[in-house]
Amino acid sequence: MNAIREKTAQGQSRDPLLSMRGIGKTYGEVRALSDVSLTLAAGEIRAICGENGAGKSTLVKALTGIVAPDKGEVWLDGAQVHFAAPKDAQAHGINLVSQELSICPDLTVLDNIWLGALSLPFLHRRADLRSRAAEVLKRLGAEHIALDGLAGHLSTGERQLIEIARMLARDTRILILDEPTATLSDKEIHVLMSALKSLRAHGTSILYITHRLGEVFELCDHATVMRGGTVVADLPVAELTRDRLIELMLGRALGHMFPEHHIADGATFFAIDRLNVPGAAHNVSLSVTKGQIMCLTGQLGCGADEVIRVVAGLVSHANGRITLDDAEIPLGRPEVARRRGVRFVSGDRAEEGVFIDRPAWENLVAPRFVERGGAKLVQNRALRGEAAMLADRSTLARHRLPVRTGDLSGGNQQKLAFGRNIGDGAAKLILMIEPTRGIDVGARAEIYRLMRDFCEQGCAILMASSDFAEVLGIADVVATMFRGEIVKTYKTGHLDMTRLIADVTHPEEENA
Repeated sequence: MNAIREKTAQGQSRDPLLSMRGIGKTYGEVRALSDVSLTLAAGEIRAICGENGAGKSTLVKALTGIVAPDKGEVWLDGAQVHFAAPKDAQAHGINLVSQELSICPDLTVLDNIWLGALSLPFLHRRADLRSRAAEVLKRLGAEHIALDGLAGHLSTGERQLIEIARMLARDTRILILDEPTATLSDKEIHVLMSALKSLRAHGTSILYITHRLGEVFELCDHATVMRGGTVVADLPVAELTRDRLIELMLGRALGHMFPEHHIADGATFFAIDRLNVPGAAHNVSLSVTKGQIMCLTGQLGCGADEVIRVVAGLVSHANGRITLDDAEIPLGRPEVARRRGVRFVSGDRAEEGVFIDRPAWENLVAPRFVERGGAKLVQNRALRGEAAMLADRSTLARHRLPVRTGDLSGGNQQKLAFGRNIGDGAAKLILMIEPTRGIDVGARAEIYRLMRDFCEQGCAILMASSDFAEVLGIADVVATMFRGEIVKTYKTGHLDMTRLIADVTHPEEENA
């Protein structure tokens, strides 16, 4: 079979390093992949774009030996290969860094880099391992990371670099990254982007999966767009616009991502006065009126998340005053906060947001189980009816209600978390941390509309987000934070990206 040829960014024709041809995979009656083909050249970064459920994860699993495709071929260096297990793909230099990092915090950086290296001989010189690890970190621009330091002392971004270093130490030729920046700060993302560009310059090929479309245009050479288990477009990034990419992913024009801002003036509805959280937030004061979405934003670790958790009653070692609708909310009392109308939607859906192993409908009406007598009411028709109504309000398709929540997309899980918190009609203030983290572009627009609809009922939202495009798009009022303190507060239209980044990275320079 003749090898497929493609053009590089410079217009030169060359054989691809990797070629996947006609890949198909079904699970029962569900067709996850249908006749999927893509190529990857040496030293190319290719984005795989698509909504949740488009088939991206299944395609990666087929390439890395996690699942066996029902049909199709994989060619590497012009020869057909078969991967019966992940170790087979790894032996050919294909490695995956998934969203869930596998760093062992109690081991050194050096030991983490070589952890699981099956090809490492039983008798080896540790000095050789140090030399190789140092070389890999230098390629990533991470030579500042001490090999003898504990991995548990590293930042999230540095841990991400160690995961990549682990793969490069195994002579990785094709690196697959699945949402690598989902939990990184803006500064850490910049470091990672630089590291990946360096890898490309040294000939490493990268398959890059992300919901952050800006990264596609900053980093990637080509984009393979998937929808419904098929490839619907395969184009150089230079030939795409953001709107065109979204249209290809959704199969339709998105329209407006963000609903119109609500310029609400009037009496204070919710207020924080001189809030202090030891080691996290200092002298934080703010106020919100009815109908507003207020966002706390900054780099990860700026203190925004801790402020949200204090308001939810989840932090006991704080001091200050919080009021909602003229009633004071005691600190460290989540049950009282809930009675007063406060609802919390966590940024960690799997751990705090939803019950992963329960059906979707049970998640929507979970608070009712306690209110009405516990789990013996699971089969209660009234509760199922309420779940159906909440699904409609949350734009969750009713046919998904019996589905195990862990099998739903991130967007649908977030709809469950949101819908559950507005279901009793008593919610006045919804607290949200990273409301669209890991959610595809179509579901993001639906979540934003749900947020705006809630506020238009005379309620309010206080959220924390490190996604600056989201902050500028959805918030009516923005409070920038740096090292636990509020830098400035802005109303809609008085803040742009340049000013926002300056506030949350070097506010001292701005105020000098």
